[in-house]
Amino acid sequence: MIDGRDHDALDPVPGAHAGARRRRFRNVPLRIVLPNLITLLALCLGLTAIRYATEGSFEKAVFAIVAAAVFDGVDGRLARALKGTTRFGAELDSLADFVDFGVAPALTLYFWNMHEIKSFGWFAAMVFAIACALRLARFNVGLDDPDKPAWASNFFTGMPAPAGAIVALLPLYLHLSVLGWSFERWAVGIEIVYLLGVAGLMASAIPHYSGKSIGRVPREQVIPVLFAIAVFVLLLVTFPTELLAALVVVFLGLIPFSIRSHRAHLRRDAERLKPAAVPTAAAGGDA
Repeated sequence: MIDGRDHDALDPVPGAHAGARRRRFRNVPLRIVLPNLITLLALCLGLTAIRYATEGSFEKAVFAIVAAAVFDGVDGRLARALKGTTRFGAELDSLADFVDFGVAPALTLYFWNMHEIKSFGWFAAMVFAIACALRLARFNVGLDDPDKPAWASNFFTGMPAPAGAIVALLPLYLHLSVLGWSFERWAVGIEIVYLLGVAGLMASAIPHYSGKSIGRVPREQVIPVLFAIAVFVLLLVTFPTELLAALVVVFLGLIPFSIRSHRAHLRRDAERLKPAAVPTAAAGGDA
């Protein structure tokens, strides 16, 4: 009461503030919290990778970035499965992705050997991080596009940020593998050109397979799929950097096929929208 008057009487909409307070402090379902928690764990892995890189533990830095990529793939699928997708979660995911797949790989490569060509190495690291930021911003804008055809979900526009991070670390995989390739000073220039090329793929409009079309496994294929997954896990544990290098080569080899498939979809859409030909009157016939 103020001077004998009710508080709600002073409000043009009685009870509006009380309703807003109730909405502000209502409980958040666990299905919304869990995906964001996984995103934060991925962010911690990206920051830890930067720490390992500064300490010279580049193998640990690589594994931290790869683990962050796995977590990044899990959080989105978990959010969709639990129907816990939110705008807050999407923004948090983008911020974490920039650190995990833009800053962490660039700094890891720079501290590894690109610092030997200081200006060019730092330039390449910055370009890669900028390309990652632009890629993520374009992805966020694309989420609000209602006019995309259904088949467009099978493709990413430009190389995805997690894939860009995994692909960019290929020289480091080769160095840590059984091949033990040592990148001399002259080879660092090739590595810088390679990193700039990956950055260009991320910022480009080149379509890449999204993998979202992979759905349920046919019943007769369950055993082969389980066997393939088991072999993959064993190889990842036994020969991690060698397997990562092979996956990068396969992924890059799929780009021409994704471009061709994307163009085929565009051609089919163009033919579907093409107006039907109007039949002409027979020669000598009445108009």
